[in-house]
Amino acid sequence: MANYAKTNIGNEGRVELHETLSLTGVEISINKLPAGANVPLFIHSHKNNEEIYGIIAGKGKAIIDDEEITLTTGDWLRISPAGKRQFFASKDSELTYICIQVKENSLEGFTLDDGVIY
Repeated sequence: MANYAKTNIGNEGRVELHETLSLTGVEISINKLPAGANVPLFIHSHKNNEEIYGIIAGKGKAIIDDEEITLTTGDWLRISPAGKRQFFASKDSELTYICIQVKENSLEGFTLDDGVIY
């Protein structure tokens, strides 16, 4: 069995990578909202997972705990599990973003702290 998995993302509206890449410690989704759309259709929070959003293209807004946050290409946003959230594309622009979902406080090492040099 290979020590890697590879996939190619087309022009789908939403793609979750946990199954496609056999992810075991994180969920990553690629999302494209049409102009004027929102996701989900309800406000939600999480029990354990923080979410990190990277805006790849377009503009819109997030409403988190009743606060409106403007989003535009290049923005990154972290939301704690308890944050009540909903996302909206602008009426005149679609919104394309990556969502990374991972258990809060689970990062024990990163980059060279977790690396093995050969």
